[in-house]
Amino acid sequence: MATEKNLESATFGAGCFWGVEETFRHVPGVVDTAVGFMGGTTANPSYEGVCTGRTGHAEVVQVTYDPGVVSYRALLDVFWNAHDPTTPNRQGPDIGAQYRSVIFYHTPEQEKEARASKEEADRSGRFRRPIVTAIEPAGTFWRAEEYHQQFFAKRGGGQCRTLW
Repeated sequence: MATEKNLESATFGAGCFWGVEETFRHVPGVVDTAVGFMGGTTANPSYEGVCTGRTGHAEVVQVTYDPGVVSYRALLDVFWNAHDPTTPNRQGPDIGAQYRSVIFYHTPEQEKEARASKEEADRSGRFRRPIVTAIEPAGTFWRAEEYHQQFFAKRGGGQCRTLW
């Protein structure tokens, strides 16, 4: 959880972390974002290591937010709208387990809300295929190298695929 009083953390994997971070950075009530890795087996993974697929990590965005301004449920809505949660280990041209759709919850309340939100999204008929998003307890967040932080804000752009 975030250390400042009244702030909370949320962690989402939804494909290439550059675009996902850019999306969350603009949500009112989000006070900070950081890109990194979670859910793997290697301590202090590098971007290059994660890209091999051997560390087991997902590219994630850790969001620090003020729940008095934006609810966790609202962040979940942003998450569902930011990617295709029906494609396992893939977002657009990015293929591999590091691009999987995953919600890492920090509290039992977040787990409950994430599961309810996933069920609602799955039943909504909005997606043509079943949602494959994993919901897992948050582990250690490994911050990615500095050049990945706020990548699009530093370099312009807004979609990962525009860079390839």
